[in-house]
Amino acid sequence: MILGIESSCDESALAIYDVQRGIVGEWIHSQITHHQEYGGVVPDLAVRQHLSHFFHLLEIMRDEESSISGITQIAVTCGPGLVGCLGVGLSIAKTLGELWNLPVVGVNHLRAHAYSPFMGIAQGRLNWDALLPHLGLLVSGGNTLLFEIGIDRSINIIGRTMDDAVGEALDKGAKLLGIPYPGGAELEKRAQNGNPEAFSFPRAFQSKQENDFSFSGLKTSLLYQLQKMNQQDILSCHEDLCASYQEAAVDQLVRKCSHFLNSRNYKSFGLSGGVANNEILRERFKYACDGKGLQFLAADKKHTGDNAAMVAYVAHQDCKALWPNENGDLIFNPSLSLDEVPCFN
Repeated sequence: MILGIESSCDESALAIYDVQRGIVGEWIHSQITHHQEYGGVVPDLAVRQHLSHFFHLLEIMRDEESSISGITQIAVTCGPGLVGCLGVGLSIAKTLGELWNLPVVGVNHLRAHAYSPFMGIAQGRLNWDALLPHLGLLVSGGNTLLFEIGIDRSINIIGRTMDDAVGEALDKGAKLLGIPYPGGAELEKRAQNGNPEAFSFPRAFQSKQENDFSFSGLKTSLLYQLQKMNQQDILSCHEDLCASYQEAAVDQLVRKCSHFLNSRNYKSFGLSGGVANNEILRERFKYACDGKGLQFLAADKKHTGDNAAMVAYVAHQDCKALWPNENGDLIFNPSLSLDEVPCFN
């Protein structure tokens, strides 16, 4: 069994993964309410919250999980993330490793997201050979990454955002529309009764020759549109504005990924990261995959954000990309890339 520890940003999380039974326990403390008044994550506040709540989570885990003595390994996020937050998680993991005499390995947070869609398949029924090569899309507040997982489980990035991540663009668009942080999920709710074709917002890099994404122009276009409208018009068209803005973001993602699904011989497609909770995005990709006879894998909604379950899971599935091995030291790296594998001091 593997104990996962996640502290890269504003979630304090623990989880236990049993290689036979899957995830057997999860404990998490969300800091969203503490950061809302600032309109985003405040690093110093996030560190203080981690220090205040991790030990309480450990106590709850100890009281609730009777098989805690069966833990054989500890996996902790080593990057990317906020420096102070990563440091808290790593310190706790190393301390527990010393106390329990267990090996501690570091996990690339982005690789954990990349593998998270596979967690939804029933334990014991996962046939990796039937799902690889795999095309994956990681969409969150900080990342928009299109990547391949090859038959040897190597990861290759084939596209990324050139500016804002799609989650950031949705949150910033929501803020322009008067929706408080974090606004992406609320924007989706308000878009449900709106007309997605009421306003024409741009889709960047529509050429099939372009692999990358861009969302800064979308945000700017919404700003200019709102500047042309009076407050009454904005209020009367609020749901249409939300729907049209969301549609432009979703459409760019689906068009780009569909091009790769059409042009290459993938066996599955995966959707991960916080924006993967968007129902419209899920529906569009499910429809696209069904039309091509591909397996659609979307991370479970409780595992799309920062969570320790995916950290523990990837420590078992992606064991070649863990820190450390042989003579390596376990350190954190705030700027890790999705395709990076261990480097050592």
